[in-house]
Amino acid sequence: MWIVFALLAALTAAIVVVLSKAGLEKVDPNLGLAIQSVMILIVAWTATLLSGKINTIHTIEKKAWIYLIVAGILSAVSALLTFRALKMGNASMVAPLERVSLIFAIALAAIFLKERITWQIIVGAVLMAGGAIIIALQSKSQS
Repeated sequence: MWIVFALLAALTAAIVVVLSKAGLEKVDPNLGLAIQSVMILIVAWTATLLSGKINTIHTIEKKAWIYLIVAGILSAVSALLTFRALKMGNASMVAPLERVSLIFAIALAAIFLKERITWQIIVGAVLMAGGAIIIALQSKSQS
């Protein structure tokens, strides 16, 4: 089932890129992100309330709070950088390069989470990164 959720996340992320690029045409990228962030906040807290999990907030350990807060800050920084890139470049160039984060995620997961990296993961990551770079460079030459 995780594969379905991951693919749906990829589809919605792609739609977000296109809608964000369209929305940023005459809007400052920081303001655009601020507007989207309000909606993210509303949707996330609504999902939490509807799932009935709000009452478990007090059970979150200090270490988890730190990880989640730092991740939230870095998510915001990543989004700010992505919005700035979308404002300046084509979505077809920005999105593939931003997705090279896959390489960093695999390396960081291996180092910090002790996840096992197989040859299939390495080959797949290299192919995906190579494809992203080829798409971005090809798109650049056509713009």
